Amino acid sequence: MEHEISTPATSSAFRALVEEVLATHQGHRVVPFDFEGRRYWLKQPERLEGAMKLLKHSPEQALQTEIRALQTLNEKHAPVPNVVLAGEGYFVIEDAGKTVSDWWHLSHQDGSVPFEDILRDSAAALAELHSLELAHGRPALRDIGWQGGAVKFIDFEANQRQKDMASQQLRDLLVYLHSLYRYLGPLHEPITRAMQAYREAGGEPTWQAAKRKLAPWQWLRPLLKPFRSIGGRDLKPMYWVLWHFHNHG
Repeated sequence: MEHEISTPATSSAFRALVEEVLATHQGHRVVPFDFEGRRYWLKQPERLEGAMKLLKHSPEQALQTEIRALQTLNEKHAPVPNVVLAGEGYFVIEDAGKTVSDWWHLSHQDGSVPFEDILRDSAAALAELHSLELAHGRPALRDIGWQGGAVKFIDFEANQRQKDMASQQLRDLLVYLHSLYRYLGPLHEPITRAMQAYREAGGEPTWQAAKRKLAPWQWLRPLLKPFRSIGGRDLKPMYWVLWHFHNHG
């Protein structure tokens, strides 16, 4: 049964457009569309093929779980896109803007892109999310939208169980920092300023916990050093994450 979760665009014309998008894009995981000058995204269950049908849970159930999670996050005023409309087998969310990773690539073509501001905004928003006793699960730069100074997180993976929230938030921070080095490489100054924005926005306890967590693993730094330039996209940042916490107090 179709139901509204928030009301920025629930007119009959909007509903008719959603029905049209559903009819013409059956089975498409994510579809963008525009209505009255604004962009929206329609999301449907993932289509599994072959062995993936055995390895993954029901896509329909996963979609309903995502709807409920987003509804809860909306109610807590978390920095996530508003769910505009949801029904059997789909939901529609507001556009969150280009992702931080998209802005990074665009900044190489357009010098007016305020990329350092975008980084700091995203880091502060992660601290804001954590201050709400929430976690993301995988806050890589491709999972963070930015538009006109507003940050929205997409594709949540955290289970939001309060009993291990601190460890989920610590993992968030490490994933975020790893993603910074994955995309930017060893551009330490903007990355350090982003981390400072996270710490100043309320993330200091989590940052210190991450530093303590990695302290016993600093012996790996010399072993990883040769791979800081020649390793794969996931291996290279591991050295720099350890380096960052070793060099900042």
